[in-house]
Amino acid sequence: MPEPYDAFLVLSFGGPEKRDDVIPFLENVLRGRNVPRERMLEVAEHYYHFGGRSPINDQNRQLIAELKRELAEHGPNLPVYWGNRNWDPFLVDTLREMRAAGVRKALAFVTSAFSSYSGCRQYLEDIERARAEVGLGAPDVEKLRGFFNHPGFIETMTARVEDALSRVAPEGRADARLIYTAHSIPSAVADSSPYIAQIQEACRLVSAAVGRDAWTLAYQSRSGPPTQPWLEPDILDVLRQQSGEGVRDVVLVPIGFISDHMEVLYDLDTEAKDLAATLGLNLVRATTAESHPRFVKMIREMIVERVSGTPPVTIGALPPAPDFCPAGCCPPPRRPAARPAV
Repeated sequence: MPEPYDAFLVLSFGGPEKRDDVIPFLENVLRGRNVPRERMLEVAEHYYHFGGRSPINDQNRQLIAELKRELAEHGPNLPVYWGNRNWDPFLVDTLREMRAAGVRKALAFVTSAFSSYSGCRQYLEDIERARAEVGLGAPDVEKLRGFFNHPGFIETMTARVEDALSRVAPEGRADARLIYTAHSIPSAVADSSPYIAQIQEACRLVSAAVGRDAWTLAYQSRSGPPTQPWLEPDILDVLRQQSGEGVRDVVLVPIGFISDHMEVLYDLDTEAKDLAATLGLNLVRATTAESHPRFVKMIREMIVERVSGTPPVTIGALPPAPDFCPAGCCPPPRRPAARPAV
């Protein structure tokens, strides 16, 4: 019999909680990446616009509180821990806390629905790096599968879209355009992962559930150099196109985000909203999954699925994401070679 799990870990991206956190946080995010400091300072201004506090940590706290209640009521009875990739509570510190509590083997839920390097494999690397730093006695951590086509995720986002559509004036609701967004990534990285196919499938399933045949997938928040191809079309270009076609109402659905990252607050609620106002578009933004009751229940269902060894539950045309990623899946982006010293 496999060794039972004795803890559960919510593993997330992390975010700054005050102005002084912003630059150290972004330096953590961009470490090892070929991003000019000028670009980092530009992004920092997005955080300063909101007082230097990202909502992601507070939303994770709420998710964890709801998950603890769900597990206490329905089981399995596992202590819940929280660790981040880029900010406090850092994953390595959480693993030390778990070791001190006697945890030997934990399941991890990553707050990313879709498979790509940054949304999947990098978290596996984070886990192994943190375990190596903790050293002897570091708990084993196994990641739960991606959930892009789990009924709980699709039902959660369906409810979010229905709520957003209800906020469109009745006379414009039938013709309101449904636009999904996800984080743009380098095209080369997308080509080596199922990222696009999974997002498109989730959009298709949610659209079908709300009775919409027509929908658009746009991308947002690209950060690479102009010479590097990233996924398109950009959400701002799509809004301009919709306006040119005479559209009056649009519903934005940030399906690629589980909670309100700064990319949602700034790139959608600020930049996209301002552009929409200039274009004469009525823009309604759907809420992310956050701690919706069906989403919390989904996490428990995935824990039970792994603990009991039952087959994964999915809907739609694509197979489930694997429980254990094969070697070489979602490979990291190729970094430019460093210039030799002269």
